Amino acid sequence: MSYLHNLGYLGLFLACFLSATIIPFSSEAILSAAILSGYNIFLSIILASLGNWLGGMSSYFIGYLGKPEWISKYLRIKPERAEKMMLFLQKRGAYFAFFSWVPFVGDIIAVALGLMRCNAFKVGAYMFAGKTTRYIVWAYLTFEVGKHWGI
Repeated sequence: MSYLHNLGYLGLFLACFLSATIIPFSSEAILSAAILSGYNIFLSIILASLGNWLGGMSSYFIGYLGKPEWISKYLRIKPERAEKMMLFLQKRGAYFAFFSWVPFVGDIIAVALGLMRCNAFKVGAYMFAGKTTRYIVWAYLTFEVGKHWGI
């Protein structure tokens, strides 16, 4: 992770992209490190949101392509879990993409929405809104804690 941090804004973007796809780590920690290191808070939120959104949309499109072996191989999601999530999402549709940032189930939500062939534009819009909201809240908390601790 320090390598990504050394890449500056590009590292922030890449870390947030990868954390939404195949590498399980905290994009929030990278965002906090960036903010506490003096990065521009607004640019950091935008880049973190875009990176994480693109990572989430790649999970959606893997589901959309409907290759269960890809889902198991690249996302390490068991096909039964994706099927279970699809049943849960049937009545909720693309709106549930807002919660694709939630740990442990976010990737499954994105893949299941793809498997269900939900409207990509709606999924993308709700996913971006959810991920951006999460980063705004996280950045605010980081800023306040940093200010309180004198960081």
